[in-house]
Amino acid sequence: MNTRENGSEQEPVIRDNRKIDPETGQARETGKEQADQAAPTPDLASVELATQLAERTADLQRLQAEYSNYRKRVERDRTAVKEQAVAGVLGELLPVLDDIGRARDHGELTGGFAKVSESLEAATGKLGLSTFGTKGEPFDPTVHEALLHSYSPDVTEPTCVEILQPGYRIGERVLRPARVAVAEPEEEPVASDN
Repeated sequence: MNTRENGSEQEPVIRDNRKIDPETGQARETGKEQADQAAPTPDLASVELATQLAERTADLQRLQAEYSNYRKRVERDRTAVKEQAVAGVLGELLPVLDDIGRARDHGELTGGFAKVSESLEAATGKLGLSTFGTKGEPFDPTVHEALLHSYSPDVTEPTCVEILQPGYRIGERVLRPARVAVAEPEEEPVASDN
């Protein structure tokens, strides 16, 4: 036990140097400020506190906005990676689907093989794969690949007259264009000046 020479106990000295009183929330006056009563320091302290509060609030709002943008970007990236993975797998299955289509066209799709093909087509449909390209639709070079070209009096614009291989897409993304035979209107004979 610490005692002074006169026999009394020595008390620890605690100095609270906090600038804000934790009980009242008000700014404290420092020793210099107490001695300098002529200067309006409480107003200056209030202004400083308000400035600091505004800075911290702006920092917090900026961090919240950055975090929100980060979350949106991560979610968008996850969705894009998932779509690319699904498109990659389905792209590898397109030759199998073509073989199934050819077998169906030749009447060879019977028995257990027919059930397997139906299951595979249903599973790819659930993943968003859809076919496109029908006979008689207008030719669109963004979704059709012309393999054959001819002229016909039966069409008024470039038209798909035969679907050689169907096209596949996931949503709006084209995995493979439809491979088609295209017919254009016959050209008008050029009149000669005789």
